[in-house]
Amino acid sequence: MVKVLIYPMTSLILSDMVERFGHQPLGSALSIRERIQTPSIESPPLQISPEEPKKGLRYAAVEVPSGVRGRMAILGPQMEEAEAAIIITDADFAFGCMGCARTNELIKYLVRNRHIPTLELRYPRDEEEGKKFVTALREFLASLGGKKS
Repeated sequence: MVKVLIYPMTSLILSDMVERFGHQPLGSALSIRERIQTPSIESPPLQISPEEPKKGLRYAAVEVPSGVRGRMAILGPQMEEAEAAIIITDADFAFGCMGCARTNELIKYLVRNRHIPTLELRYPRDEEEGKKFVTALREFLASLGGKKS
């Protein structure tokens, strides 16, 4: 089982496909779920501990907007844990919205510099592109090992 970072990190479609091929998807939905369900976090509605902003500084300088550092406090550790990545560009908002353009660029930059197996695809705009998109995803995930589906 390979840990696969998905981008957009909120994409449930990508998360599901990665799981179907026997791999562990790394995205924001699960990490945010953990935060919401963790009783030890005592600062609702922010759902952060005093240590979270410090974690974000590992990925982005203090001059960077706090929203970028906050997102990177959650997403950065997942990015480091990833053994492979799937990056979808020009994605439709319904496919998995990523709210901060600067965080998005930073994540893609850091993933590319990790030199892990990475599949980059453009979001499909018609049925034919959709078929090629799914085929490319399937081939990439199968090449990582895991179960065949």
